[in-house]
Amino acid sequence: MPIIEVKNLKKHFNIYQKEPGVSGALRAFFKRKYYAAKAVDNVSFKVNEGELIGFIGPNGAGKTTTLKILSGLLYPTSGEVSVLGFTPWERKKEFQKQFSIVMGQKAQLWWDLPAYETFILNREIYEVSAERFKKVLTELVAMLEVEDILKVQVRKLSLGQRMKCELIAALLHSPKVLFLDEPTIGLDVVAQKKMREFIKDYNQKYHATILLTSHYMEDVKRLCDRVIMIDHGRIAFDGQLSEIVEEIADHKILSVIFQDPIIKDQLGGLGEVIEFDLPRVVLKVPRREVSLRAAQLLSQFNVEDLNIEEPPIEDIIRELFTGRDVA
Repeated sequence: MPIIEVKNLKKHFNIYQKEPGVSGALRAFFKRKYYAAKAVDNVSFKVNEGELIGFIGPNGAGKTTTLKILSGLLYPTSGEVSVLGFTPWERKKEFQKQFSIVMGQKAQLWWDLPAYETFILNREIYEVSAERFKKVLTELVAMLEVEDILKVQVRKLSLGQRMKCELIAALLHSPKVLFLDEPTIGLDVVAQKKMREFIKDYNQKYHATILLTSHYMEDVKRLCDRVIMIDHGRIAFDGQLSEIVEEIADHKILSVIFQDPIIKDQLGGLGEVIEFDLPRVVLKVPRREVSLRAAQLLSQFNVEDLNIEEPPIEDIIRELFTGRDVA
C-alpha cells in the first residue's frame, strides 16, 4: 500500500486583476475582476514507503502548493489525497506526529535563542519522551556535525548551520514522511554537498519517505532515482531519471584533449562541435554513434584524453519543459 496517494488533485486560486490608473481603481471599488489560476491541475501519483523522490519543475509549476496540500497547510479545490492513511487537511494529531515539512525559505527556529531551545519546544509539542529525545538528538547532531553550535544564538549562525538545525528541529519526532522544499537554497557548494549526504544517509538509515523539491539539479541527480516533473500544475513525467536522459537526450557529449594542434574542419563528420578551445574540444554526437565516433577520434588523432558524458541534467530538464534542443 502506498504511503502517499494523490488522485485528481486540483488547487485553483482566484486572483484579483486590477486595471491601471485612478479609473481602474474606481471601477474595482464597485466590481472586481478575478481569474482562476490553476496552481495544481488534476495531479495523480503514488509514493511507496522509503522512496526518495525528486519533485521538480519550473517556477510556478505547482510544486510547493502540492507539498502544502500534502502536509495539510492548504485545502484542495478537489481531488483525493492520502498520506499515511490520513487526509492531510483534517489535521489530525496522529497524522501531524508522523510527518514534517522543511521549507528552505521559511524558518521555525527562534532567531534570538539558541537552536537547542527550539528543539526542547518541539519535544514538548510532539510529546517525545526525554529518553527518545536524547537518543534522536544525539544521532542527528552527530550526522550533521553541529555539536559546537547548539547553544549559539540562531542569528549568529551561518545559513548552512541554520539549515542543519532546521532539519534537526523537523526530525526530532522521527517522522515517517518528510517534505523538503528547496532545502539547499542559498547554500554554498560545500554546504549543499553535506546537506545532500545527510538527506541520503537519513533516508537509508531510517527508511523515511522523502519528497524533495529543488532547483539545483545536482540535488536531484545525486539523491533521486525517481522524479516527478510538474509543469503548469500538471504531471509532465513520472519515472526513473535515467529514462528522461535516454528519451529526451538523443546524444552524448565527447570531451577530447588533443596532443597535437588541429583545425576545426578536421572534425567534420565526427560530430557537432560545441566547444573548440585547443587542446580541448567538445563534440555533440548522436547516442547510437558514440562508440564509432570515439574510435575514429582515437585512430585519426593523437588524443591525450577522451571522456564520454551525458548532457548536463539541467539542459535535459530545460528541453523537457521548453522543447529547445539540448546542447
